[in-house]
Amino acid sequence: MPRTHRGNVRAARRAGSRVLGSPAVEAFEIDDVLVELAASGRLYHEFVRTHDLSVGLYRLPAGGTDPQGPHTEDEVYHVVRGRATMTVGGAQRPVSPGSIVFVGADVPHRFHDIEEELVILVVFGPAEYTHRVDHERGQPHGAAPA
Repeated sequence: MPRTHRGNVRAARRAGSRVLGSPAVEAFEIDDVLVELAASGRLYHEFVRTHDLSVGLYRLPAGGTDPQGPHTEDEVYHVVRGRATMTVGGAQRPVSPGSIVFVGADVPHRFHDIEEELVILVVFGPAEYTHRVDHERGQPHGAAPA
């Protein structure tokens, strides 16, 4: 009897192989990712990327400026450490360790009034910039031309 797709996925996970083009499992420690982020000289370091999502660590210094603009994908921010204010659309809210904020695609947002260095886990769905080409064509999220 042939295996089902679901059976193949389970077998691949047990074997530790790649599943649908992605590793079956990867594990990271925040401190290790922070070392990679510091070595990159950038504010953001992506450390997981699949078609369906990407995950990175974002660090902003106390008193710093958040240069980001709206993204073409939905995203979730989880504050690992630090304190600041986040503006999403026209709404402001304080963020601190444990804060989780969802930001829809194309919504202006930024961190400001950064009181303590911010370390933020960022998850994009789908992966960051997946929809960029659609947006450049004036078709956000693959919408049909007007």
